[in-house]
Amino acid sequence: QVQVVESGGGLVQPGGSLRLSCKCSGSICSLATMAWYRRAPGKERELVGTVPSRGSITYADFAKGRFTISRDRAKTSGYLQLDSLKPEDSAAYYCNAYGKYPYDFDYWGQGTQVSVST
Repeated sequence: QVQVVESGGGLVQPGGSLRLSCKCSGSICSLATMAWYRRAPGKERELVGTVPSRGSITYADFAKGRFTISRDRAKTSGYLQLDSLKPEDSAAYYCNAYGKYPYDFDYWGQGTQVSVST
């Protein structure tokens, strides 16, 4: 049984920072690509960035320079560091663990809410 659980969301003032965590439990997690998505009220879900098991980290254009994605050495936890937050970054942030080896898999967390407001 694979579980993906996000944590670390909260309320922060503009310009502030948060660090989101994604814990993937299951033997397949170390093989997964971890992706971060967000969905703001009334908007489409959008990709924030990805960190593969091996290879380069990628970012959406809006995330470059302010957000940092990383992963622990065991590759079972991923992190999304959010800096210089803006009100428009307010959204539910989701972690997605997926891959094609040794079989197709795609697991999602329940999301963690980030609110940026004075």
